[in-house]
Amino acid sequence: MLQKFQNHLRDTFQFLDGKKILLATSGGKDSMVMVHLFQQLDYKIGIAHCNFQLREMESFEDQNFVQEYAVANDIPVFITQFDTKAFAEDYKVSTQVAARELRYNWFYELLETEKFNYILTAHHADDNLETFLINLSRGTGLEGLIGIPEQNDKVIRPLLAFSQEEMAEYATLNNIQWREDSSNASDKYLRNKIRHHLVPLLKELNPNFLSSFHKTQNYLQEAQVMIEDASIMIYQQVAKQEEDTIYFDLKKLQQLPNYQSYLYQWLKEFGFSAWDDIYNLVESQSGKFVFSPEYRLLKDRDSLILSPINSADESEEYFIAENQKEVNIPLNLTFCKVADMSIVSNKTIFVDADKLHYPLVLRHWNEGDRFEPFGMDGKSKKVSKLFKDEKLSLLEKEITWLLCSNDAIVWIINVRQDERFRIDNTTKNILKIQLE
Repeated sequence: MLQKFQNHLRDTFQFLDGKKILLATSGGKDSMVMVHLFQQLDYKIGIAHCNFQLREMESFEDQNFVQEYAVANDIPVFITQFDTKAFAEDYKVSTQVAARELRYNWFYELLETEKFNYILTAHHADDNLETFLINLSRGTGLEGLIGIPEQNDKVIRPLLAFSQEEMAEYATLNNIQWREDSSNASDKYLRNKIRHHLVPLLKELNPNFLSSFHKTQNYLQEAQVMIEDASIMIYQQVAKQEEDTIYFDLKKLQQLPNYQSYLYQWLKEFGFSAWDDIYNLVESQSGKFVFSPEYRLLKDRDSLILSPINSADESEEYFIAENQKEVNIPLNLTFCKVADMSIVSNKTIFVDADKLHYPLVLRHWNEGDRFEPFGMDGKSKKVSKLFKDEKLSLLEKEITWLLCSNDAIVWIINVRQDERFRIDNTTKNILKIQLE
């Protein structure tokens, strides 16, 4: 196995040569085989061990075993202890999820503080098969069936090409000592049930099952790459991004065969889980929306609009003092007295400074707000009616701010100025207000 492993490193992970690598070591057979292999090949290694304190004294015996092995073999060793159960209770997650979160956060800290280049774990081919079967039983998408990646950022799994049988044979031939995790014998966990009962049956039915599975998984990975490439090309035709908001053209989307699959590809990274609700959104009326923890998908006329959830309080107000030159929150405005007017636009207005009463107020619009649109000779109009006439989306309405003097609207920012504060023949002081 040593020669095969060396060849595998040369063909797949040649970039590890000369690098400082951190081996995640539980003390079990797999991780101790990994440590031994890298020792034989004379790599620059360190050992990292997490004591999750889940098995009482056994956990501390594992810790002592790893520490003694590292000291005896002159290998730098890093050990930490976690109150995993308390973490799981605090964050309302399973102990398995808690342990994963804790260990990888710590591993990445060690990369930075101890100047290691990569973290290596001892996952092997049987682990990969078990993960596939777990995901298959849970009905995950294609991503859950393509298996454990050989490399994910700084995390590398160099033993995925090797079976449990190869690992066990190597450990026996080289008299490698390890610690047996007593929880591995229990069928309490789904992974153990699959490991003890299903995988042996599959191997009995087909002695080359692991090899066949590896080929199938390669095909699935190739299919996933093809799907991602197609998804990117179609996205460029259907979607338009403006800052942190994405607009999906519904007419173009609905022309796609099986457009639900494309929506899944585009939205899965944004934390959505209510996929049926998302697919139904396409045919629903304007104003309907679906939330993920951090994003909202909104149906608005001929678009689906994806945007971060706006955490601002709609009743929030910002005050602007007289002679204040600029505002940076909630948006960037500048105030400057000028001798005459230049070009007026949605982003720049000129007002009679003597008609203003301070402090000016920046706020969101409210139902029932009225103003006198510039150029309409004093005729009053509801702000909501202007939004409708301007065909503003629900999202655009939400993020629109009003600049007010007392209770009068001076400017619906980036939309329309109010007539009451315009420059006229009696104006002596002109104030230029600009949205940067």
